[in-house]
Amino acid sequence: MSYVDQPGPGRVVPAQPVTTQVIEYHDRVRWGPIVAGLVVAIGTQLVLSSLGAALGLTAIATSDAPRSSSDDIGSAIGIWTILSLFASLFAGGWVTARTSGPITRNGALLNGAILWATTLALGSYLLASGVSGALGVLGTNPDLTDRAGRNIPNQLPGVSADQARDIAGNAARGGWSFAIGALLGLGAALGGAFVGSKDNRIVDERGR
Repeated sequence: MSYVDQPGPGRVVPAQPVTTQVIEYHDRVRWGPIVAGLVVAIGTQLVLSSLGAALGLTAIATSDAPRSSSDDIGSAIGIWTILSLFASLFAGGWVTARTSGPITRNGALLNGAILWATTLALGSYLLASGVSGALGVLGTNPDLTDRAGRNIPNQLPGVSADQARDIAGNAARGGWSFAIGALLGLGAALGGAFVGSKDNRIVDERGR
C-alpha cells in the first residue's frame, strides 16, 4: 500500500520518519591519549620516587639512633614503590580516558589496559638496557674487566639441597610478587580509565 502526497479535505499524509546518522568509531585504540597517559604516568612515578627518597633520607639524617635497620628501610622502600606505581598508573589511566574524547566505556578501559602494557614493556626495556649498558661499559674497559676476573673464584662453592631450596623459594616469591604487582597495576590503570570516563562524554556501542 502506498500513499501519495496529494493534499485534500480529509486526506491524511503520514509523516516522514526522522533518521539519525550513526557514527561508528573504528579507532578504538587512541594512541595519542595513550602516549599522553604514559608521559603522565612516568612523570608521576619520578616525582613520587624522588619524594619518597627525600623523605627517607631526611628521616635517616635526622634520626638519633646510632644505626638504622636495613630491614625497616627496605620494607618502607618497597611499600612506597608499590604505592607510587599504583598512583602513577591510576593517573595515567585517568589522563588517557579524559583525552580520548567521545568514547565507549569499554573503549576507555581498553586504552587503559594498553597504557598498562606499554608502561610494563617500556620499564622492562629500560631495565634491560641499563643492565646491558653496564655490561657494555665493563667490556670496553680492560681494567675493570681484569679486576672483575680476579675477584671471581675459579670454582663456585658447593650449594647444598637446603640452600638450593631457599634460592628457589626466593625466586618463586619474587616471581609471584612481580605477577601480583603487575595485575594490581593493571587494576589501577583500569580504575583510572573508569573514573576518567565517568565525567567524559560517553557514547554507546553504536557510536551515539
